[in-house]
Amino acid sequence: MKKLIAAALTGALVLGTVGTSVVFAADDDKTITVAASETPHSEILEAAKPILEEEGYDLEVTVFDDYVQPNEVVESGDFDANYFQHIPYLNSFNEEKGTHLVNAGGIHYEPFGIYPGTKSSLDDIADGDTIAVPNDTTNEARALLLLQDNGIIKLKDGAGLEATVNDIEENPYNVEIVELAAEQVARVAEETSYIVLNGNYALQAGYSVSKDALAYETSDSEAAKTYVNVIAVKEGNENSDKIKALVDVLKSDEIKDFINEKYDGAVIPFEDSDDAEAEDTEAADAEADTADEAAEETDAE
Repeated sequence: MKKLIAAALTGALVLGTVGTSVVFAADDDKTITVAASETPHSEILEAAKPILEEEGYDLEVTVFDDYVQPNEVVESGDFDANYFQHIPYLNSFNEEKGTHLVNAGGIHYEPFGIYPGTKSSLDDIADGDTIAVPNDTTNEARALLLLQDNGIIKLKDGAGLEATVNDIEENPYNVEIVELAAEQVARVAEETSYIVLNGNYALQAGYSVSKDALAYETSDSEAAKTYVNVIAVKEGNENSDKIKALVDVLKSDEIKDFINEKYDGAVIPFEDSDDAEAEDTEAADAEADTADEAAEETDAE
């Protein structure tokens, strides 16, 4: 848990804004203020702006470059929502900081990947190689689990999402795990053998999952469900009209198409069971309507 506090001390500056300056949450129910990571979150939100505008909402997005401030400004009420994190991190943050943030809707997930550093293939791994990983609680565990899945280390049974370097039980290559703030991992690619990146930081560094990753989480993995990126709000606001409108637009076919076309598999729209059931219901209704129309035409004949 100390790592979460350390994260607050690294990179805790606002990078800039996307289409707006730093703002406080407006009283106007038609204004939606969202704190977001730059890539892909703010880009997806920008694509949603014109759709929300057609529905009468003004979406204002502010970009942050750390994992702490976006939660703090939502907890304080300065922003309506944030879009940058997955559920394990949200739960961990609430537990450590005493915040009251909840998931208002899952939007996408980003496959975690192992990328080249000074070495371009996992086949070249050798004794004493260095591997840089994010140091925040949940993402470090995710990185270590991916390394385990690829035979580089073995973790203690049951380590799971709480795994740290102290849980490495077998290390046949004697790799050195270099723990860094997530936003710093890509910067040491020329100094370490391999780097393990969050999807958004891989995109910011110019990496393509399909072209550059040496290994990554697959779309049918448990990670897709566990690490879905969500719209987070302060508890009690998840059912407000504007938050529902925001989530609905971000889960719309238009935004799904935007994500699939722009990120080429590096970012994948998330569909939970409710989404699937809704789509099945819509399809069934459409089939029923078609059948009714056909029956009416037959009767008319």
